[in-house]
Amino acid sequence: MSGQQHWDDVDDYFISNLSPDDEALRAALRDSDAAGLPAIAVTAAQGKFLQLLAQVQGARHILEIGTLAGYSTIWLARALPEDGRLISLEYSAKHAEVAVRNIARAGLDRIAEVRVGPALESLPKLADENPAPFDLVFIDADKANNAHYVEWALRLTRAGSLIVLDNVVRGGRVADPDSTEPDVVGTRAAIELIATHPRLTGTAIQTVGSKGYDGFALARVLG
Repeated sequence: MSGQQHWDDVDDYFISNLSPDDEALRAALRDSDAAGLPAIAVTAAQGKFLQLLAQVQGARHILEIGTLAGYSTIWLARALPEDGRLISLEYSAKHAEVAVRNIARAGLDRIAEVRVGPALESLPKLADENPAPFDLVFIDADKANNAHYVEWALRLTRAGSLIVLDNVVRGGRVADPDSTEPDVVGTRAAIELIATHPRLTGTAIQTVGSKGYDGFALARVLG
């Protein structure tokens, strides 16, 4: 049996026992496929992991950079209290339209809001609103701008907040210091920012599963 088949089987086992989906989550994936969106959403196991992080964090305010069809948004928003707030930033109006429908069908539209436009334009506008600090920031957008997103996350969080940066392994290419590929350069810049910034401490974890070989970085904001 191939490595990928093993990974798929183990993911199926863990998901069926620990993070089974429901109709709102299944419908979100169906609508994403029907709209022709790329099949790059987090897995159910990863969604549950994000939800648990938010719950352990006691999060009341969550920022998501990169919405896609709102699948991860649903997992995260379900961790929030009734008076919590989630803001998700999505570049594509088409993706955002699908996400807004999915979030509403999940009964989370009073908590979760999708804002459309390039995140590096939306983030300064959000900062101008002087929102309550975000307790958790999930970054899953264009990888070339990862370091910029981490910098903005620092501006919009507080001591003790968590920053989660997805898809950092880049198929192993992240270890290549000579790469000029924008996704690798951007991801390496973000990792090095986490390593050197005096207000951050973090780590990165390699993962395998139904999405193949990947990983994430997790950083805590210091005082």
